[in-house]
Amino acid sequence: MNYEERIRHASPEFSKSFARLADFLLDSYIEAAFMTATELGHAVNVDATTVVRFSQQLGYTGYPELLREIRDKIKSQILVQPGNTSQGDNIDTVVHAAMHELENLFEQTRKLLDSGILSQLIQKINAAEKIFLIPDTHAQPAAYNLFNILERGQYPVTRVTPTALDLARALRLANDRALLIAFETGAETSHIAAALHEARLAGMSTAAILGAASLPCAQSADLVLFAQAQPTLETGVMLMNAIAYVIGRALRWQSPERFQGADQNILDLTSRLQNFTH
Repeated sequence: MNYEERIRHASPEFSKSFARLADFLLDSYIEAAFMTATELGHAVNVDATTVVRFSQQLGYTGYPELLREIRDKIKSQILVQPGNTSQGDNIDTVVHAAMHELENLFEQTRKLLDSGILSQLIQKINAAEKIFLIPDTHAQPAAYNLFNILERGQYPVTRVTPTALDLARALRLANDRALLIAFETGAETSHIAAALHEARLAGMSTAAILGAASLPCAQSADLVLFAQAQPTLETGVMLMNAIAYVIGRALRWQSPERFQGADQNILDLTSRLQNFTH
């Protein structure tokens, strides 16, 4: 397991101090890669000894070994820095800066996206007899994007609102042939992490598409895909939508027969509905 997987696996046993360290390493690992144990501890208000004990609880001999793995991850990536987000002096400058920022963010997400986990999720989707999509309010666009793709591929998919009652109704149907996919931005308190936990207890496969690696859902799902923590909610939502789009493209690539003729059939039906007369 890499350090992120170790953190998610061990998180139920974390103290408050360990939880703060875990969140920082998941969401700010680039910054952490240049910190000593003392500096890391200062960043999250713990002492250096706590950083060492945290590393050892994850199975490392000490903080240097954990730090080495974080640095190795960074070395394997071509880091892309966000573009200039200043207001600019005219609309053309603002448009250029915004598009450049999005270009950089999408490129960074591409390099951080775990293709191994994506492949496992595609297999789970193709094997599932029932698929539940559960987004929080701000993640609705990403969930709708994936729902539309799955529906076109004739997958047995249902969207569920993240209220306790609706989640309970969906979980009542949980079994080992169902798949729950959660979408969470972290912008609000929800019952989604609890639903993932209950789904796993019932034998259901679970996955989460998240706006940050430190969200509670990351510890409750079998498979996790996430956008690196972003400075604004809007960019995080866009990147989650991009991940949903990537899942759809991967499904079309792996199971093209499920999508053959789907778009044309929808257009034909739409035309008949629009031109219907008694």
